[in-house]
Amino acid sequence: MHTCMMPVAPNRLVNISSVLEYASVLIGVHQVKYMEVQTMDAVKILMVDDEERMRKLVKDFLTIKGYRVLEAGDGEQAIDIFFKEKDISLVILDVMMPKMDGWEVVKEIRKVSKVPIIMLTAKDQEQDELLGFELGVDEYISKPFSPKILVARVEALLRRTVQTEGEQLEAGGIVMDVGGHHVSIDGKGINLSYKEFELLQYFMSNQGRALTRESILNQVWNYDYFGDARTIDTHVKKLRSKLGEKGSEIHTIWGMGYKFEVEEN
Repeated sequence: MHTCMMPVAPNRLVNISSVLEYASVLIGVHQVKYMEVQTMDAVKILMVDDEERMRKLVKDFLTIKGYRVLEAGDGEQAIDIFFKEKDISLVILDVMMPKMDGWEVVKEIRKVSKVPIIMLTAKDQEQDELLGFELGVDEYISKPFSPKILVARVEALLRRTVQTEGEQLEAGGIVMDVGGHHVSIDGKGINLSYKEFELLQYFMSNQGRALTRESILNQVWNYDYFGDARTIDTHVKKLRSKLGEKGSEIHTIWGMGYKFEVEEN
């Protein structure tokens, strides 16, 4: 075990507060080095917020859980880091930022990646939430929020990204490669957001079954998601549009929810 001693002149009184301060610095250094080693190969998360205190708070909670957190103070810096690092597993993104706001960052990321995105905002307006989902945001949390809840959302979202290699679902010309996160219709690929992909996967896995909005929220948005039916309806509308003619296979059950059913020819 490596030890360090504070040099003290012989026959001189030592100021106890100085000793304690010196010791705390040494402990802090060792803790930082230990955490660096622990997170070297950890899952990378990009935290984007123009408030330094907010970034530090989130980083501290996520680092304790073993994640490696990269920080960006504005949208442009976030884009630079995202494309430089390549292997970022999740993005936590504030809306209101200088140079490039959160909406623009989402648009740029979604051009090339389906990485899960959690959007943070001080606003608590339905329109902002719907816009975020339309652009491809996977989770939406309003400030102020509990860091523990944020960590729980991060863990749940990352857990749902781990899929079984080679798993494939097929129905009525729709082919879903679960492990590869790819969907094709009659051999032609379509571009789905992460949440749209999960929603279609849940529908196809429960073909022919009537699914309540509550069960969809529980399974696709996680049981602790504080949303409502309009969130589901917005995603279903966009999913139907992307599926084209196959979108009619998602049937609305009025007053209940939805059912995915392929009509026999």
